[in-house]
Amino acid sequence: MTRRRRTVPPSPLPQRDGVDPVRVRLPGAGSWATVRDHLAARLPAGSDVVDGMFDAGLIVGVDGRPVPADAPYVPGLFVWFHRELPAEVPVPFPLEIVYRDEHIVVADKPHFLATTPRGSHVTETALARLRRELGIPLLGAAHRLDRLTAGLVLFTVRPEERGAYQTLFRDRLIHKEYEAVAPHDPALVLPRTVHSRIVKERGVLAAREVEGEPNALSRVELLDHRADGLARYRLVPGTGQTHQLRVHMNALGVPVVGDPLYPEVTGPVPAGDFRRPLQLLARALEFTDPVTGARHRLHSGRTLTAWTSYEDWAADDRADDGRAPDGRTPEAPAGPARTAVHRPPPAPLAPGQ
Repeated sequence: MTRRRRTVPPSPLPQRDGVDPVRVRLPGAGSWATVRDHLAARLPAGSDVVDGMFDAGLIVGVDGRPVPADAPYVPGLFVWFHRELPAEVPVPFPLEIVYRDEHIVVADKPHFLATTPRGSHVTETALARLRRELGIPLLGAAHRLDRLTAGLVLFTVRPEERGAYQTLFRDRLIHKEYEAVAPHDPALVLPRTVHSRIVKERGVLAAREVEGEPNALSRVELLDHRADGLARYRLVPGTGQTHQLRVHMNALGVPVVGDPLYPEVTGPVPAGDFRRPLQLLARALEFTDPVTGARHRLHSGRTLTAWTSYEDWAADDRADDGRAPDGRTPEAPAGPARTAVHRPPPAPLAPGQ
């Protein structure tokens, strides 16, 4: 017997600042007497905040009407509310559109901007910003790019088509290329393909390699190097494990410049400090559109500052003209000094060293 999936009703609340309201479905089993009791136990905000939301009529049912605090608990019932969003420091770099049609939007994401709302980054995300700027409230992300990584991200316009584009990434039908700036080691034989098993534990910042069957594959190629000990690399992931490229570069002894996690986890960077971005860029996407059949070859127009001007990237403060590390004019000042330790590029290695 096939179990039918329950249809999720549309939200009775509009988006706020490009962010969807929270939807909660009451579990099928539970000992709560009222809707209020369940939400007070489930939500981390605490019972006082939940009671205040009920008093203000902020928790609504499928008809958009406020749910009373003493409404009886009904398994499977849906309720919606807007979470109280803390103020976020604006990420002072533009989010540029590389391609757009009636089905997809491909954006060139700057460093420091999260792809989708998560944790403390909600309104200051690529998805929320694009929904606001483009006026597409149903826009969704087909995949995610790390907050610290810049480059191309694919978004879908129509929710019913999102699965087709997500399949491109799941089934490895999309070609992705990254670019990185890292130390140069003349003893490192490149190009090469790196295989390993990577695990990322919940609540632990850094992923790690472990023994076992490989689940991560990366192609690493040397594009250029120079006398100051830095090199530019092309990275082609064959899989999509968390932090995969950063882990593999570190395992090769050439960690990506500006990486706060590899080879060691450094102190937290204060909000508003946009200096010394991670020198990793999602440079290119190439794929056949699963809906239109069109062939797309898209490239980021961004540059990695540690390669174009290492002095600007490594400076303790912004340049006198107010430019941010990527050469653009920010809308907000840089924050206080970061606690992470900054290391200069290594001296060139002698052959065999």
